[in-house]
Amino acid sequence: MITNTRITLLSAITTILIGFFVFNWWINASPPISITISLPGQDDAPDHAAAAYMLKEVDFGSVKVNFNQVINEIPGEWPRFRGTDYSNISEVSGLIDKPEDLESRILWSVDLGEGHAGAAVKYGRVYVLDYDEIGKADILRCFSLSEGHELWHTGYNVSIKRNHGITRTIPAVSDSFVVTIGPRCHVMCIDAFSGDLLWGLDLERDFGVKVPLWYTGQCPLIDGSTAVIAVGGDDLLMMGVDCQTGNILWQIPNTMGWKMSHSSIIPMNFFGVRQYVYSAIGGIMGVSAEEHDKGQLLWSSNIWSQSVIAPTPVQLENNRIFVTAGYSAGSMLLQVIRTDDNFFIESIQTVTPAEGIASEQQTPIYNDGLLCGVLPKDAGVHKEQFACFDETDITSLVWTSGKTRRFGLGPYLRADDKYFILDDEGVLTVINAGIDHYEEIFQFDLLQGHDAWAPMALVDGKLILRDSKTMICLDISKTFRTATAL
Repeated sequence: MITNTRITLLSAITTILIGFFVFNWWINASPPISITISLPGQDDAPDHAAAAYMLKEVDFGSVKVNFNQVINEIPGEWPRFRGTDYSNISEVSGLIDKPEDLESRILWSVDLGEGHAGAAVKYGRVYVLDYDEIGKADILRCFSLSEGHELWHTGYNVSIKRNHGITRTIPAVSDSFVVTIGPRCHVMCIDAFSGDLLWGLDLERDFGVKVPLWYTGQCPLIDGSTAVIAVGGDDLLMMGVDCQTGNILWQIPNTMGWKMSHSSIIPMNFFGVRQYVYSAIGGIMGVSAEEHDKGQLLWSSNIWSQSVIAPTPVQLENNRIFVTAGYSAGSMLLQVIRTDDNFFIESIQTVTPAEGIASEQQTPIYNDGLLCGVLPKDAGVHKEQFACFDETDITSLVWTSGKTRRFGLGPYLRADDKYFILDDEGVLTVINAGIDHYEEIFQFDLLQGHDAWAPMALVDGKLILRDSKTMICLDISKTFRTATAL
């Protein structure tokens, strides 16, 4: 009996041990046959056509509503991302310079779909790209600047899920046209007055573009009557499109395999040559904006190559460029060099986020020899503070808001020798920009939502700002009088 029990026990132990070793071998051994993961484009379909077939074709302009409101045209403009001259600095003067009850200065307020898309303003019209979460549509909405009445909206149906918000881009407005880029890389060109669709392009479907990590962050550029778009598709890197017809006027092949970033194209001038400068996923490039060779690639380099890029390049004096990105990328100063007709760039300074000025989302402002902006979360003891650094040495801190004033990922602009800074929770801080230290004029809890990340716009003393779901128009002029005071 005892012997049989021992035999049974030994047999069970042996079986368990054998099973264990067989299982362990099965898990760790190389498979005896070759297994290939199924990837798009590897199923006998043409190159990127397999992915394109899966994308539903959108009907541009199929969503259109005219509200028949009267418009009161107001002088001044903020026609694109970073304003008239791409500096994020307004020439408006006579703005508030003492503590105010800002709630009484709100001229109007509108509800928006969840997102971080800022406004462009021209001819007394406020243009904002929105997502109708109920109707499942990307729509360009046009409001009157003076009253906030919606004049019209135009768009197309497309199903998009939230991804830390949905919309992120600012329209570009010219005398006749408005160009938008939607979350999933849909480009529209619309008549700026009537709201009628002129043309649309699906960059993902038509050009094999990979939609950026947090949807499209690139704000379009209108230069003259040409829409300039950074494509970053299978075959196309950048193109110029005629705003009236939708015809592609020039294009740059994507021989380098670079991808679309969250950054935007900014016109710059080096050695008297006007250029479109773009920081892509893969590298940075300069393209001629001169009439005689527009659309020609002048220079490119992978010297600045980051996996996630939101801020745009900033032109400094002496043919230099400042670039920065989040997620530990830090910043770099680049020197543009010209030899005969050839352009080159080289790095002259590289810093980590803890060493000097850097930014995760917003683009720093350059003025009076200083680069100023909100520092990223990985900036060490100065994280999320508003700080200014010397342009000649981007590790040289001139002043900072201090550890009691942090602003998250919020936007800022400069006007009337002041900085207007909005933090994540919608608190607006006004500081003196004309001195060599941080001096706060006042602070006001303005918006009740969260994720107030959209760039602001300022026209005729009226500041357009928003949180994730509400946009307001705030009068910040000294001459403002409340209805009660009148």
